[in-house]
Amino acid sequence: MADMRHEVRVEERLKIKIGEAKNLQCRSHGSVGQRDVYCTLTLDQEEIFRTTTIERTLNPFFGEEFQFEVPRKFRYLSVYVYDRDRHLKQDKVLGKVALKREELNSYHNKDHWFLIRPVDADSEVQGKTHIEVKIEPVIKSVDNEQQNSRAVVRLIECSDLTIKNGNCDPFATVTMCYSNGKQETRKTKVKKKTVSPLFDEVLTFELPGLRGQNHDRDTYSIQQEDVEFNELRVSLWHDAPGMSDNVFLGEVRIPLREQQQQQLASTNAWYFLQPRSTKNRPSKSVGNGSGMLGSPSDSLGSLRLKIHYTADHVFPSHVYSQLRSLILQSVHIEPVTSSAAYILGEIVPCKLDAAQPLVRVFMHHGEIVPMIRALAQWEISKVTDANTIFRGNTLVSKMMDEVMRLAGRHYLHNTLRPAIDLVFQERKPCEIDSSRCKDPSIIQTNLANLKEYVEIIFQAITSSALQCPTVMCQLFHDLKELASTHFKDNKEVKYSVISGFIFLRFFAPAILGPKLFDLTTEQIDSQTNRTLTLISKTIQSLGNLVSSRSSQQTFKEEYMVAVHREFYTEKHIEAVRQFLEIISASSNPGHRSLDSPVVLKEGVMIKRAQGRKRFGRKNFKQRYFRLTTQDLTYSKTKGKEPLCSIPLDKILAVERLQEDSFKMKNMFQIVQPERALYIQANNCVEEKEWIDILTKICQRNSNRLKRYHPSAYINGTWLCCRSSNEFEPGCKDVSPGSEAGLQMNLDPDRELQRIHSLFITHMAKVESLKGFFPFYKTERNHRATGGIIRVGEKPVSWCGSQSPDCNNAGRFLLTGSALVSAHKESCECQAVYTGDLCFLPNFVIEDVQSCFKTLTQICEAAYELEQEHRNYLRSLARETKYGSKQAPIGDDNYLLLAASFGRMDNSILRKTCSIPN
Repeated sequence: MADMRHEVRVEERLKIKIGEAKNLQCRSHGSVGQRDVYCTLTLDQEEIFRTTTIERTLNPFFGEEFQFEVPRKFRYLSVYVYDRDRHLKQDKVLGKVALKREELNSYHNKDHWFLIRPVDADSEVQGKTHIEVKIEPVIKSVDNEQQNSRAVVRLIECSDLTIKNGNCDPFATVTMCYSNGKQETRKTKVKKKTVSPLFDEVLTFELPGLRGQNHDRDTYSIQQEDVEFNELRVSLWHDAPGMSDNVFLGEVRIPLREQQQQQLASTNAWYFLQPRSTKNRPSKSVGNGSGMLGSPSDSLGSLRLKIHYTADHVFPSHVYSQLRSLILQSVHIEPVTSSAAYILGEIVPCKLDAAQPLVRVFMHHGEIVPMIRALAQWEISKVTDANTIFRGNTLVSKMMDEVMRLAGRHYLHNTLRPAIDLVFQERKPCEIDSSRCKDPSIIQTNLANLKEYVEIIFQAITSSALQCPTVMCQLFHDLKELASTHFKDNKEVKYSVISGFIFLRFFAPAILGPKLFDLTTEQIDSQTNRTLTLISKTIQSLGNLVSSRSSQQTFKEEYMVAVHREFYTEKHIEAVRQFLEIISASSNPGHRSLDSPVVLKEGVMIKRAQGRKRFGRKNFKQRYFRLTTQDLTYSKTKGKEPLCSIPLDKILAVERLQEDSFKMKNMFQIVQPERALYIQANNCVEEKEWIDILTKICQRNSNRLKRYHPSAYINGTWLCCRSSNEFEPGCKDVSPGSEAGLQMNLDPDRELQRIHSLFITHMAKVESLKGFFPFYKTERNHRATGGIIRVGEKPVSWCGSQSPDCNNAGRFLLTGSALVSAHKESCECQAVYTGDLCFLPNFVIEDVQSCFKTLTQICEAAYELEQEHRNYLRSLARETKYGSKQAPIGDDNYLLLAASFGRMDNSILRKTCSIPN
């Protein structure tokens, strides 16, 4: 298990929807009843995303969703609420919602209203510090009769401190508090431009009881007091320039009063920085500027959030062999309702939770098309109205959504991005709702603008058929074939079954939320957001043009009728029909041209001038980077001619750059044959995204490096290996590249772990389903008479009688409890299951034997994997030292883990961390 510990990785994924805010405070000046509000999402103190600004309201609705892979450890997920103040030309923070990492699971996948709390500068802390404390005796006389004690404090280093106003120049104050109320303070040197300073300074504090003997006896009165060490306080500060006050970064308080506490403190340990203690804060509140911090009378409003957070311990691939085999067998299980994939989709409340990992596993193993075909065939066979095919949130529809999102990402960008960019550049008004227009005379002009944008996007979509990804074409072909076979007399179903996915669930959502689909990085103002909404509504309706009922299509909004009428022409109908025919014609719709480059990612970053040998401020400049399927370029601003173009086949490696190179965070390097390009991303998430996509598209380069230098070459020396040869081979192995294709970032082991977590979470339902067959004998093939059994449709019972006189032996009893009781008495059979299965009202059992077998295999695989997890966590709790860099003192996650395995005594924790009783 000790060896496996190094192979287990923790993968975290966060999706958060910032819904709306209510009852924000009024301004004290200007437009008192209005604010221009936006929110920022941060990991600790690092901003990751920012919402659109909602103007002139105290109840802003955002409705924006952000999702990302968590690239590093964090303590707090926070959402800050800001007011953009145009008069003062400075944004003001109104408050925040801050959640500890260990609290996120309790809000998982739930809409929740959070109170907005004041932002207190003394509690905005992050990072950890490494401290060594020794309490040792001091001999004060020759005859050893008088002794004193001293504390030797060694402040070694800090890590991940907060950046304040773009800088971090940290220093520390070390204060010893004595039992008589007196204090002594020492100060370290200032470390410039680093969030991980190395101090390595030793500071000594001696008890004041006998210290007077070393001072002037006339000026110092010796009093034999019983003075003891009480508490050691280490505070970190940012050295603010000029006359500004130094900025608090966090503190550590180590109790020293009792001998046991001194023994516990006399170690070399890491500590999490904590907020400033209330008694040490300045008298003036830094909170909201209106009296007591967080006083009940000072309501700041509330914020609605929906958080989806997963953290998985991913084991080596061989650990998942049993579960992997069980999931992949789903393709061949007949009927499909007895497969593990179908059962997983039925037991989870949210179908998307099951669809996402299932799609990734099947795509990695090349089985996604037959799996969706099997599920779709079963679902279509139960549909009586062709207009309702895949219109619900079923497992098939969610799996199709996920396939299109993964495989169609670059196709979506190539098709929609030019048109979306045009909408943002021109920002023409398109409002056609008379109730929203102050001047009715501009409606016709707005209608013309809307028609222009819709026509551009319509042409982009209908002319993109040959670029539709192969896997999507294969699935569209199968769905069309299945629907046409089942509804032989319906000539339009072959179009509607495809348009429902490609228009309604693929293109329209991307137009409505372009930031969510990475189609833009720009902030969306209210007018542009309304324009995108109207375009999306129109594109949804255009997907139904091939329907004979399209001319009678009704709209909730009357103003949309005029737009639809403009596009209900033979030309547009034929264009939609041809587009749907081509993307569903076969598994390969035609030759895909690679002549025109596809934009993969773009944005503003900071680069260091190439070829510069010396470090200097002027070497770093802001540039607009653009990555396509052909090259990486950068220019002064967006739209300008590129200053440099790097062909993708010339990229030898893409790796992170160690912070000590330039004392800057979030830097990475693009290694070329002649030199390396050093780039700083805006935050850690953006850095990871750029590294991932560059590594992925260049990993098959024939000249890709095997080793690289993790630090820069400055002043004639590689900072990592200290070699003076600029062309010295690398000193560290490059990161392993993903073997997945360009369009998909697949990690099958992680997805199998996610599937395991879902099974374990809902294992009670699996066990209850197994209890549905309590007396089932595997050597006998009992089948329900009358065909399909729908669990929960009626009170369901199973007769396990083996008596030849029992007419219901081996059958399900879809009867009331009274009839079941009568049956028990008549056949003297007690083998009748009458459990409650109403928790799965639509679960279908078509074949008892295969369904029971799969349920048994699910339990076996899940319990075996769960035992691996328990052994691993028990080993982790046993081997991880509390106070190490991996588990600093104050780490709540470690405390929870240790407590679950009985590793920690609460009394010790209270003495070590000052935890209240």
